[in-house]
Amino acid sequence: MDKELIDAISYVQMSKYRMKVLIDLKDGLKIPSIIAESTGIRINHISRTLKELKDKNLVIVLNPEKKQGRLYQISALGKQVLGHIQ
Repeated sequence: MDKELIDAISYVQMSKYRMKVLIDLKDGLKIPSIIAESTGIRINHISRTLKELKDKNLVIVLNPEKKQGRLYQISALGKQVLGHIQ
């Protein structure tokens, strides 16, 4: 297991929000409001968590030019992390 993966696993496990959002995204492409609804986490926390996960290359924004309705998917690294935390 390489250092990037170990660091990513640790980073995700340090936050219950990061874990819930990443797990929720494994089901497919989603916008923040749908993630908030399915996880029970307030939208402002979802938005911040998605930015954190994007900055760590754990999720990908498919339409970054949009201000609302941004579509997110889990990245290859995110999928690897999920394989170790579930």
